[in-house]
Amino acid sequence: MIKFLLWCLLFILCWPLALLALVLYPIVWLLLLPFRIVGIAVGGALALVWAVVMLPARLLSAPFRLSRV
Repeated sequence: MIKFLLWCLLFILCWPLALLALVLYPIVWLLLLPFRIVGIAVGGALALVWAVVMLPARLLSAPFRLSRV
């Protein structure tokens, strides 16, 4: 909602710039989409590495949980 209100304010102050922003926003979003996908993949890979590194500590911190299973 705030983005829309800021765009309306920009439209009142300088309508050509507001229309240019309206046209360029989807193009910029499409250009940045691969970087978001890479960021999600890298975040998932780092979470997996962190889980593998912390697994021995989690197993050693609660050995009673394994003995009752």
